Amino acid sequence: KYVNLGSIGEGSYGLVLKCRDRLSGKLVAIKKFIESEDDKSVKKIAMREIHLLKQLRHENLVNLIEVFRRKKRLYLVFEFVDKTLLHYLEQSPRGLDRDFIKRILYQVIRALEFCHIHNIIHRDVKPENVLITKWGIVKLCDFGFARIIAKPGEAYTEYVATRWYRAPELLVGDSRYGRAVDIWALGCLHAEMLTGQPLFPGDSDLDQLFNILKCFGKLLHEDRLNNNSAFRFEITQIQVTQPLHAKVHGCNGLEYQFISACLELDPQDRPTCSHLLLHPLFTHDGFNDSFPDEMMEMMKND
Repeated sequence: KYVNLGSIGEGSYGLVLKCRDRLSGKLVAIKKFIESEDDKSVKKIAMREIHLLKQLRHENLVNLIEVFRRKKRLYLVFEFVDKTLLHYLEQSPRGLDRDFIKRILYQVIRALEFCHIHNIIHRDVKPENVLITKWGIVKLCDFGFARIIAKPGEAYTEYVATRWYRAPELLVGDSRYGRAVDIWALGCLHAEMLTGQPLFPGDSDLDQLFNILKCFGKLLHEDRLNNNSAFRFEITQIQVTQPLHAKVHGCNGLEYQFISACLELDPQDRPTCSHLLLHPLFTHDGFNDSFPDEMMEMMKND
């Protein structure tokens, strides 16, 4: 049914192939899960992604077309989008165009708002998971790590996602996190689009925490850290050597306000997606009134 045109990347636990539908001639992206169905952890991740994507239908989320099995392996067929935000960042190491950033950021927030309304946390928001069509429509992808939000007091089990965009509550092993982890990642993403460089590029979980501490000077979870055998250091010794305003020095007041709101250390202080869509960054020039209609027009082209 599909002609394989080659590998285009790796998602969580799978290889992504560019293929052509023999009947329609349309391009699709097929995620091939690396292990067979007998591997319980891979199967669990695959089934979670299928389950969530069947629930989630939105213009800013990648569309799951079908699922099939072959030789005990699962294949997920998605609409094909040829570029990611990472592609644009690699081309612009000094940061992206302000207008482009605003359009992308707004659509990522719309995608996350839809997930959060449906009690789903994405947990792996990063440049390579933000697909961008040739008309500039964002499609958030890779729900291999997404979770349905736990009931109050219920903890999550395993968590593996890209370290650089990971909220401090995840780095210290707090298993009762919520939607706010996606908001932290969004703040990191916005800063990276503006500067062209990752905001907190830690090379281990400990180094990641140090990156955050050097920026803010403190963490909320110090007691958890000081009692955790994996982290043998005194938090109080760390000085602020790379404050946020220095790390994002080229941004304007509204951009700084937006990023610092997303990067509140207390998850409860971070804004919701619905609040962010009404942030002055989007409202001061009427962008939030005009862009949704413009986006719907662009989608007709897609």
